[in-house]
Amino acid sequence: MRELLTWLARGAFRPQPIARLAVLRILASLAILGFMASRIHHADDWLSVAGFRVPEGTDWRQPLSLPALPEWAAWSVAAALAVAGLATAAGAFTRWASAVFAALLAYVALADRLSAFTVSKLAPVIALALCLSPSGARYSVDAWRQARRDPSAPRPELVSGGCVLFFQVLLPVFYFASGLAKARGDWRTHPYVLWTHLHDSYQTTVSWFIANHAPTWMWTVTQRAVLVFECGAPLWFALPWTRPFALAFGVGMHLMIGLMFGPVIWFSLLMMTLLVASYAPERWLTRALQLGRRLPPR
Repeated sequence: MRELLTWLARGAFRPQPIARLAVLRILASLAILGFMASRIHHADDWLSVAGFRVPEGTDWRQPLSLPALPEWAAWSVAAALAVAGLATAAGAFTRWASAVFAALLAYVALADRLSAFTVSKLAPVIALALCLSPSGARYSVDAWRQARRDPSAPRPELVSGGCVLFFQVLLPVFYFASGLAKARGDWRTHPYVLWTHLHDSYQTTVSWFIANHAPTWMWTVTQRAVLVFECGAPLWFALPWTRPFALAFGVGMHLMIGLMFGPVIWFSLLMMTLLVASYAPERWLTRALQLGRRLPPR
């Protein structure tokens, strides 16, 4: 048994390409900032005494209630959030920037619970994981500064496997929890739950067109396929021969979610980033990161 656990640990924590962390740092930070942009634009209504506040409760089962800020402090928090997010994406002073980014994301998620959605709750965890990993060691301002100080210093190609494994485990667990909730609801018993979602306030031109022109049975098939994908996600992503298909299905699913449910576009972009950075072939990620170096000067 000990030998088996040792073998599993070695396989799980083997070094991983640092390109995965770099893609996560850049694109995940930008997707999170894109989601927060509409809130940052109205920081006074969002965080200050000028906006509506949920009455503070004393029930221990409720999330922590944080008092509203003065308007100048609300705008300061919003500006710091934007600067920290951009610095994290650029890899400038990455440890400090991502730590501040994570702390501010956690604060705003608790400060305005009514506008805290999935991205709000995932974002602090992602930023903290980037802070605790060497995500700024390559393809970043920090790496450029290090190269200027010491041109002969080696450039890391690999990182400890746990830095990437966290994200590779986060996704299947997230999907499994989502699938379990759907299975316990109406997704397993009602064949048209997905179709009814298309007529909500998030409807786009794409969802309106597809809802009116696609055959009815297609929605039931798609609904069942999503349920099988999410409930079986730990297996699909664990097995090497099913992993490419799981990656393709996941990216396609989130692409359609982004196209058919307008305000959810930032969630879709964040999830596609996590999927591609965690499971796409390394050479794809490295070529994408190096693309800028190969472009002709303008």
